[in-house]
Amino acid sequence: MTRRPAIGHGPAPAALSLRDYGPSRGSHAHDHFQVLVALQGVLALEVEGRGRRLAAGQGFVVAPGDRHDFEAEAGASRCLVLDTRDAAWTPHAGCAAQGPQAAALAHYLGLCLAQPQPPRLALAQAPLLLCEAWTGQPRRANSAGVTAEVAGEARTADRMSPVPGNGPSLGATGRQPPRGRPIDWAALSAWAAAHWQGPLGVEDLAARACLSPSQFAQRCRDEQGLSPLAWLRALRLAQARHLRAQGLAVAETARRTGYRSPSALTAALRRDGGWRT
Repeated sequence: MTRRPAIGHGPAPAALSLRDYGPSRGSHAHDHFQVLVALQGVLALEVEGRGRRLAAGQGFVVAPGDRHDFEAEAGASRCLVLDTRDAAWTPHAGCAAQGPQAAALAHYLGLCLAQPQPPRLALAQAPLLLCEAWTGQPRRANSAGVTAEVAGEARTADRMSPVPGNGPSLGATGRQPPRGRPIDWAALSAWAAAHWQGPLGVEDLAARACLSPSQFAQRCRDEQGLSPLAWLRALRLAQARHLRAQGLAVAETARRTGYRSPSALTAALRRDGGWRT
């Protein structure tokens, strides 16, 4: 087995590498999670006596302490491998990747690692992004109650920081630490909810947070993973769903959440989440 140089990351040690497996059988166990995604060929894997095959685009998470045997079928297999002690992988231990997101991300990271000078930003965020992509599900609600299911937007790489040692370090969650004045997102959400009847824009939110519109827009993407307008729209829809779930009439829900008409609210709910009114 040969490997490309690993990339370290974060407070919970992690290393990302490209590994070429041959027909010679190997066997070992680790004290950390090992995440494998096949990029080329087929890797025969046996974990604690249970066999599986990883074809291109398929992945698996080996739990700490699990002995695993491995060998390439029909010549050689190239895999993206992440060695990590990050506890966020605990729910995925012993699980295969679900959906196309992890495979697509692994393919991109493999291309990055194959370059003479791999892009630092992409590889610095690879462990976090790969973990999020593993289940193929939207991220959980954040502190403001906004979810990717409601917003329809994925987190973007522009909120990530470079490799430790080459720029700002990452916190325990892998997110870039807040810069400057902290934003109380819960309080801002409550303020916005009390002002649905009037026009709300980026300038209003920025003024409330005592930031310039451009500063607020960047902080919103960094800390919430959404543009300001997408965050505001998601918050409005989340409140509308909550009111409807409590039995409030469509017309009254539309009035309280600032929609111009009940039909506009109904269309927005159906378009964003398949809500039946």
